[in-house]
Formats: sequence, structure tokens, C-alpha cells
Amino acid sequence: MKALSVLIAVAALFGGVQMFHDGSGESVANEAAPSNSYRLIANGDEAACAVSRGAEISDGLSLLTVAPKCRRLLPGIEQAKFWREQNDGTVAFSANGTDPIVTFAVADGNGYESYAPALPLLSLAATGDKKSGD
Repeated sequence: MKALSVLIAVAALFGGVQMFHDGSGESVANEAAPSNSYRLIANGDEAACAVSRGAEISDGLSLLTVAPKCRRLLPGIEQAKFWREQNDGTVAFSANGTDPIVTFAVADGNGYESYAPALPLLSLAATGDKKSGD
């Protein structure tokens, strides 16, 4: 059953990526809306890494790029491929678009704070649309 779920997620991801390409190798979605860059910070700036929200593939669901070194903040987060924004403003990162690895609530100012899992406490702060090398 788990293999079927993984197969469906891979097919959905492949289909979504193909839908955003116009045959020239350039992503149509990236031309229309640049990625949003964030800095993921653990426990008050002890460690940080780059996270980038990509093209929206359905209502509230966007592609996600997590820097490999983010695994030092929360093991397994480097597997996240999707950013899901709920109507209440919460944001969840997941590997399959459904099951959250980490969930954030809107924080004071320009960002988010994690509430699940409870530890480590993570904050997600917008850094603008520039790409980060983290």
C-alpha cells in the first residue's frame, strides 16, 4: 500500500513538472512568479539553512527546495518537496504533498514558527526573492 502511495506521489510530481514546461527547457511558472526565499533557523539562530518556495502546482500546494544542510536542523526535512499553505495561514512541508514533516504557524513580523514537531523550535523568515547558496 505504501509503495502505491509513493508511486502516485511520483506520478503527480512528474505530471506537475511537465505541465509547467513549454518545451524550451524553461519553466513557465518560474517566469511568471519568482521563487520566494526563506532562511530556516533552529533554536534562536544556532543553525540555519536556505529554503525556497517554488512554482504553485495546485491551490495552496507549491514545490519546495530545501538545502541539504537543513537536515542538521531537523533530520528528514531535506526530503521535503512540497509547501502546503492552509486557509488558516499555517504552512506544512512534506515529501508527498500530504503528510507533514514540519508545520508552521504565522509568527509576528515576516515569517513563521514551527509547532509540530514540538522540538526543535524552527523559524522561517523571508529573505526576499534572491537565491541563497546555503
